[in-house]
Amino acid sequence: MTSAPPSTTLFNDALMTDPYGTYARLRETGPVHRTTTPDGAPVWVVTRYEDVRAALTDPRLSLNKAHVRTTGRYQSSMPPELDAHLLNMDPPDHTRLRRLVSKAFTARRIEGLRERVQAHTDGLLDAVAERPTDLMHSLANPLPMEVICELLGIPAQDRRDFHAWTHSVRGSAEDAAVESRTAMREMHRYLTGVMGAKRNKPTDDLLTAMIEARDERDSLSEPELLAMAFLLLFTGYTSAVNLIGNATLALLLHPAVMSSVRAGRTPVRSVLEETLRWNAPVTLGVRRFTLEDVTIGGVTIPTGSRVWVSLASANRDAAQFTDPDCFQPDRPSAHLDFGHGIHYCLGAPLARLEAEVALTGLLARFPGLRLAVPADELEWLPSFHHRGLKTLPVTW
Repeated sequence: MTSAPPSTTLFNDALMTDPYGTYARLRETGPVHRTTTPDGAPVWVVTRYEDVRAALTDPRLSLNKAHVRTTGRYQSSMPPELDAHLLNMDPPDHTRLRRLVSKAFTARRIEGLRERVQAHTDGLLDAVAERPTDLMHSLANPLPMEVICELLGIPAQDRRDFHAWTHSVRGSAEDAAVESRTAMREMHRYLTGVMGAKRNKPTDDLLTAMIEARDERDSLSEPELLAMAFLLLFTGYTSAVNLIGNATLALLLHPAVMSSVRAGRTPVRSVLEETLRWNAPVTLGVRRFTLEDVTIGGVTIPTGSRVWVSLASANRDAAQFTDPDCFQPDRPSAHLDFGHGIHYCLGAPLARLEAEVALTGLLARFPGLRLAVPADELEWLPSFHHRGLKTLPVTW
């Protein structure tokens, strides 16, 4: 066992500007680093692949925030009424809730969306067919929002509100916590009304399926329904937006790979899996809390500590991946960006489907696709948890 590492100032401009270089230096100096969150709470960050993979399945690392002993200025941006979801639960509650939600969120239901995803993609690409565009604005952002709202059964006339609320929740400025909580409460009030309407008049959508999901022992409670609806909406949207943007950028930066995809030698799915490793849309896993003293990589983390596992760092670990900084879609897929174990992302198939259809349509429609600005002028969203572009200007 080694002594605790000295505190570092990790969550700063250097990490925002160069996350992979920063994490590479951290992996070299140690497997676990003690620092503070952007709002001032103490946190331990795990950076190496084997340690991150093990931590994702370690039952001593709880998702239940009741076990944390230290908090930051805002404690949690999540309103209490939205707490009853999978990312706040351990077994057996997690097992029960995931079993019930999985009944509604089936692979068949997701694959059944392919035609609608294709139709939405075609419509969005039609709208920009004759002029250069910002692909984040014209494709990567609107497509997942339309799809997740359609999947959940959100009426078309209400989706503009969801765009605004989701933008607020994704905010990363120092004063964004209050705005984020307000947006989440607006979502909660809206979803409460929608749930009531679907109980009285069921429709063929995921919210109705979740309302009806039950087995011989249990069903989803009202708080669980509302919290899960919010979770699916927000996480399903964010991951897909960033995956579409990051995968498109990866191809624009690697024209030989783009040519291989166009020629049918490299599958689009391989590009997506390598993007999930090379430029992870989700950079930090869900926060966890130690139920007892836990030793990771020879470093002992005290009971009640907050732990963040860096998926972005693990996915660039040279101990696991040959030439980890190179974009190589033909490599075996072993990334951790959708998690590992019982908390593996329930919405992963949906994000993959949306990105696959979007990327395929984009390459087919625009053979001359290229960046409209130098790559070093692209701006990234100011977030330590997600890696996504503000804009992606392209021409053809």
